[in-house]
Amino acid sequence: MPQPRVTLKAGREKSLRLRHPWIFSGAIDRVDGTPDAGATVAVHSADGEFLASAAWSPASQIRARVWSFDPRDTIDASFLAEGIRRAVRRRDAMLDKAHTGCRLVHGESDGLPGVIADRYEDVLVGQFLSAGAETWRDALVAALREATGCATVFERSDADVCALEGLPPRVGLLAGALPDPTTLVEDGLAYRVDVARGQKTGFYLDQRDNRRRVHELAQDRDVLNCFCYTGGFSIAALAGGARTVLSIDSSAEALALAAAHVVDNRLDAARVEWCDADVFSELRKLRDGAREFDLIVLDPPKFAPTAHHAEKATRAYKDINLLALKLLRPGGLLATYSCSGGVSAELFQKVVAGAALDARADAAIVERFGASADHPVALNFPEGDYLKGLLVHKRA
Repeated sequence: MPQPRVTLKAGREKSLRLRHPWIFSGAIDRVDGTPDAGATVAVHSADGEFLASAAWSPASQIRARVWSFDPRDTIDASFLAEGIRRAVRRRDAMLDKAHTGCRLVHGESDGLPGVIADRYEDVLVGQFLSAGAETWRDALVAALREATGCATVFERSDADVCALEGLPPRVGLLAGALPDPTTLVEDGLAYRVDVARGQKTGFYLDQRDNRRRVHELAQDRDVLNCFCYTGGFSIAALAGGARTVLSIDSSAEALALAAAHVVDNRLDAARVEWCDADVFSELRKLRDGAREFDLIVLDPPKFAPTAHHAEKATRAYKDINLLALKLLRPGGLLATYSCSGGVSAELFQKVVAGAALDARADAAIVERFGASADHPVALNFPEGDYLKGLLVHKRA
């Protein structure tokens, strides 16, 4: 059967000429053929020029996601396997005895829309978050196993974007057997990973470089880690010589795993306190109790997945940053982050600046943070630049 053909409206091909991989429903003039979800379609301009081969997604506003801009490419298992091999090879230098986990495939920025693969030692955790990725799921799993030599693959296709793609959530073992516990080593520190029930694929691999920076900054400081999850920043701070570390999260299960990391790494449990509480409420209690800290980490969950949620998110970001700046001693440091795709780096800086103003804190940005190198941002896909952070110095 002839390949389904998508023709864009006149003038709507500019983003594809700039190699942006998304085609929105409003840009489409007509569809010749009846492509199923995930089927490969040929995308053409209004004057008939071939632009791309893309995966069709009838349930999503992003109606097609580009696999290739080259008319010579055939989208098949071999094409996808080569894409997986290239992505895995790019991360070779990020894996060694001191680093046994990283992201291997990062979706559109690796030319594989909707495909995420994280490695934790010999365990792969995959997310297939687009109609195209779901259609080629078995071939992608086989390619990942071949490229890495890993026998175990666990699926965590339960992100919010699945609903937007019209996909049912999928969680479960696809191949091999999960070790108990599943672990990784990062900068020589050991972590357990709950790949079945944890956030994202079980661990926030994108904060690797930023945890290292907190390790470097923590010496002889009283540290507060908010939204600590399984304690990545807390363990880094303890290993870096923090005097004390107070860690807050609303998940008792995550805190139990965090406490286990202290034992696993033979750190001093007397220097760390775990608090099972709502961060917003607890920050107010700490303020009312006149507590002070030298280094505060704010790494909240995604408050704004899209720009539509940005206004509500900015209020939440301002609230926690204002309270943190009040708790920070003069001369102290605030490492504050946003992983919200709907909040730009410019807007995030404005929010933190507003929080400093309301806190009457004389503060300055001394460093900017982003995701580690295993989470690249393709120049033609700025939407991939979701994680942004600031290191703010509260001047005396």
